[in-house]
Amino acid sequence: MTQLGGPSSPGRTGVALTRRRRSRNQRKHTGFVGLIRETFILLVLAIGLAILFKTLLIQAFYIPSESMVPTLVVRDRVLVEKLSYRFGEVEHGDVIVFIRDEGIEPPADGNPVSRAVRGLGEAVGLVPPTERDFIKRVVGLPGDRIGCDARGRVLRNDQVLPEPYLPPGTRTDECGPVVTVPAGSLFVMGDNRGNSSDSRTWGFVRQDDVVGRAFVRLWPLDRLGWLHRER
Repeated sequence: MTQLGGPSSPGRTGVALTRRRRSRNQRKHTGFVGLIRETFILLVLAIGLAILFKTLLIQAFYIPSESMVPTLVVRDRVLVEKLSYRFGEVEHGDVIVFIRDEGIEPPADGNPVSRAVRGLGEAVGLVPPTERDFIKRVVGLPGDRIGCDARGRVLRNDQVLPEPYLPPGTRTDECGPVVTVPAGSLFVMGDNRGNSSDSRTWGFVRQDDVVGRAFVRLWPLDRLGWLHRER
């Protein structure tokens, strides 16, 4: 007489198969959840490191306007380093990025996710800068007297300023009266003198508002090159 539920019982074999399948499915589910969790953690770390890198060391900057033509054109990307001015001084001819808030509405904070995504996009130069971010060339340092002569040439301390980064024959008009750059400030101009809103329009830039120095044109590759200081 066969004992029901014995070792060779079909019912008990079916239960064992079901348990094994359930165990395999649980392991697959656990592995998938673990992969998602690890990917999310790595993504958060990558975003955090990119934003930290952008904040402290270096940042790619997207050129949004024609104010620095021909040195920089719309959609160029430059690298802006933030260490030089922590240990040294701004120099004549530096191409700088700075923040200017006067007359500009503060950006909406948004939610943390949108801020993080925008911060990452700005860090790699994929997102245009905010309306508070400007890029111009330093023409005058504290104590310099800046003006223009009748031929549209920039004068610094009564001497014609050599500007090899400008096309020959460039005129700098609408200079206004000669001004002396105060302590802690800079006089900046865009290289595209006929299409640039700069210190001729809205005055000096505070050195405390300088983000960093643009030192290389990174993209597109056919425009790759260093942004040299004044010689």
